[in-house]
Amino acid sequence: MTSLSQNPDLDPKEVAARLLITPSALEELTFEDATLVVNYMQPRRIEDGTVLMREGEDVHNDFMLLVLDGEVSVASEVNGVDEDIVVSVLGPGALIGEMGLLDGTPRSATCTADGEVVAAILTRPHMLALMREEPRVAARLLLAITKRLSDRVRETNRKVKALAQINRTLRQELNLVMNNRTPQTPRE
Repeated sequence: MTSLSQNPDLDPKEVAARLLITPSALEELTFEDATLVVNYMQPRRIEDGTVLMREGEDVHNDFMLLVLDGEVSVASEVNGVDEDIVVSVLGPGALIGEMGLLDGTPRSATCTADGEVVAAILTRPHMLALMREEPRVAARLLLAITKRLSDRVRETNRKVKALAQINRTLRQELNLVMNNRTPQTPRE
């Protein structure tokens, strides 16, 4: 399953359900689970350049978004740099904002539509309705989201360790260079 526009003869809810169970989303769900979850999501067309969520934003942050068509840039603020750094570009099947759905805390990145985007949005009130009406499906959804977040934490830890090793190596090289410098004598 690639996108909504590449499957125009399929029902949009079926496309959303199929995208929800892809590796870039929540592959642990069954198609039947995903079909039920999609019934609690609202479709949205989003114009080019629209900021879907802003890093640090602490209002209207209790939703997650499934990209059905189009692309979304994910950018983060970096100290000492004037512009946000684009860290990822996500397309159909990508989930954005799962942490906000679960805990409502400020967003960790800024996500912007690159061109028109079609998405399905699951808000916390709809998630709570799913939990009341379909508790088993909601439990599997929450487990799938938790696994996805755990995978991201493990990947981040792997990257931090790699960066720490690079940092250590650079410090060692810098120390060697600094220790091997010959002192300059002042000119008269």
